[in-house]
Amino acid sequence: MKEQSYGSHTRFQPLQHFVWLPLSFILLLTTAIYSIYQFMKYGFSMQLLLLFGVVVLAIIPGMLARMYALTLQDRLIRTEEQMRYYMLTGSRLDDSITKEQLIALRFASDAELVELVERTIIESLSPDDIKKSVKTWRPDHHRV
Repeated sequence: MKEQSYGSHTRFQPLQHFVWLPLSFILLLTTAIYSIYQFMKYGFSMQLLLLFGVVVLAIIPGMLARMYALTLQDRLIRTEEQMRYYMLTGSRLDDSITKEQLIALRFASDAELVELVERTIIESLSPDDIKKSVKTWRPDHHRV
């Protein structure tokens, strides 16, 4: 697998990012334009309302599927990182660490995790600052 770093850790799903999202946007935009045109020319029509509703309802499941997957993944990452910290230190992770910070900490190697957690608590590092501080990158090739 390709080596990850701060500059290369983002991931695109081609079908999601380059097909579904653009086509959904184009479909929604053209439906809105068509509906406005038809409304201006012929007035209100139940068919236009139904068309617009069907397009919106067709897009929502794709958005929800992505949101559900990311939410579940974030919960798993949070649990994994809390367990990893406990295994390294024998103590619980401080409750002041936010979900976003914890998700960023997953990229830190075991050797630097504890020190980076302490820095995060003391300096209130942002997730971006945490990722930039990682010296030995621990890749995540399974991110949704």
